[in-house]
Amino acid sequence: MAELFGKQARRYADGRPSYPPQLFQFIASKTPSRDLAWDVGTGSGQAARSLAEIYKNVVATDVSPEQLELAQRLPNIRYELTSPVVSRAELQQKVAAESTVDLVTIAMALHWFDRPNFYRQAKRLLKKPDGVIAAWGYTMPRVTGPVDSIYEEFYSMDSNPYWSPTHRVVIDEYRDMDFPFEPVEGMEDTGPVRFVAERAMGLDEFLTFVRSTSPYLKAKEEGVELLGRDVVERYRRAWNEEGGEAEKVVKFPVFLRIGKVGNASSTD
Repeated sequence: MAELFGKQARRYADGRPSYPPQLFQFIASKTPSRDLAWDVGTGSGQAARSLAEIYKNVVATDVSPEQLELAQRLPNIRYELTSPVVSRAELQQKVAAESTVDLVTIAMALHWFDRPNFYRQAKRLLKKPDGVIAAWGYTMPRVTGPVDSIYEEFYSMDSNPYWSPTHRVVIDEYRDMDFPFEPVEGMEDTGPVRFVAERAMGLDEFLTFVRSTSPYLKAKEEGVELLGRDVVERYRRAWNEEGGEAEKVVKFPVFLRIGKVGNASSTD
């Protein structure tokens, strides 16, 4: 999927929503210090930019050079291209020394990872015992009833065979995903905690979002167009119902799993 997203880097950067400030404020409230954050699978840096407003330094990594080229450069963000399988040496060279990271974040990407290996890496780098790991994503966007009914056909794994099996993990809000970390202060478990991201979109922008999703990209690679003229026309008619505003507020339900490393061994 990294290769597919890389091929459509501009569309991904333009089509995806930003995350709500409340999400980052909540996460930051759980980290005792705010010196260094590591944003993994940063893409074009949507989360890294918000983290840079709170943390002194941010290291943002991705395996796609095309995505990283589109990331906004800020003085306290260091972007690094990493290998698909990151060695311990590369981790320390490109990210940070062991036990020096306050926060590890993964935005809409953890379901693609080799999680056991990644968790070992995160545990090595996080400060003990209070370093925090936060992983989030979002489920089906909501626009209006008529638009939602069309998108539901696309979103359903039953009617759209181009979704990866990992999509089920997203639909379930990472609830059943392995997440071997301790609850942060003030929480009895590791979530999910819910937020809402909002973005004003015209129809063309919304369709750009649809074209940035993994099943659309996978279908396109196989020569199948999921947004043919008939489907676009259905969207157009639905978009013009209920007031017909050129722009509508699209709401993305965001879910968060969050935990702290505790005294876990870096070799766990």
